[in-house]
Amino acid sequence: MSSRREFAYTDADFDALRSRVLDDTGIRLGDSKRELVYGRVTRRLRALGLDSFSAYRALLEQDDGREREALRSAITTKLTAFNRERHHFDYLRDQLLRPWVEAGARERLRIWSAGCASGEEPYSIAMTIAACVPHWQGRDIRILATDIDAAVLEYAQAAVYTQAQVARVPPADLERHFTRLPQDGGVRYRLRPQLAALVTLRQLNLVDELPMHGPLDAIFCRNVAIYFDRETQRRMYARFARLQRPGDLLFVGHSESLYRVTDDYALIGKTIYRRR
Repeated sequence: MSSRREFAYTDADFDALRSRVLDDTGIRLGDSKRELVYGRVTRRLRALGLDSFSAYRALLEQDDGREREALRSAITTKLTAFNRERHHFDYLRDQLLRPWVEAGARERLRIWSAGCASGEEPYSIAMTIAACVPHWQGRDIRILATDIDAAVLEYAQAAVYTQAQVARVPPADLERHFTRLPQDGGVRYRLRPQLAALVTLRQLNLVDELPMHGPLDAIFCRNVAIYFDRETQRRMYARFARLQRPGDLLFVGHSESLYRVTDDYALIGKTIYRRR
């Protein structure tokens, strides 16, 4: 243990905190995450005016749920961007949305963004829909967006983004779907309410039983399963499969694979699966 640490940090502290995170989120933190846990939890110690990790652990034992939620928020990574992994949105457009329109667009369309963070993913899905579905506002289309972290869901609900965050949004979509907000010498961008209305935001822990019934035409669950152990992944994908019909789509992250995890899905493209 380094004498330069602001707070003493023992093996017992790390083990207790990662056990708490595992119980609450299903995320298994390996030994390599020891310094990540220290760095992120020390911010909570400062915010709460605590002087030790042992005091923080004691607080968690007496907590009414609010600090456990703050811990989940501190630990979970929220790297996201508009149109991240662009080929997924192109596939959604060409292989689901356009055929649905050509078939008459009379059926309902349901898409789930699981682990939506601050909203860039579900709003990218919404922009893809608006670009290729005529009269999309009058169609029976819904996007469910969920995350375990209440704080990022509040950010997603506000739907206001910095200039850097909208850098990947094509200029035409930026003009069509966002309002410019001059602010403190800079500019922010608020998603227009017509498009935001396609998205329903809810807090949800993916290790719990899922409250929705489906069927879901497409599920985006990208860069989430990498934080779970293999057995937790199997249970999660089994729950997904129960919500989808043969032929429905599942999009996963660039470093994720369902190989030897589930037989319910077949790989059909780069990190794109189809329900068997």
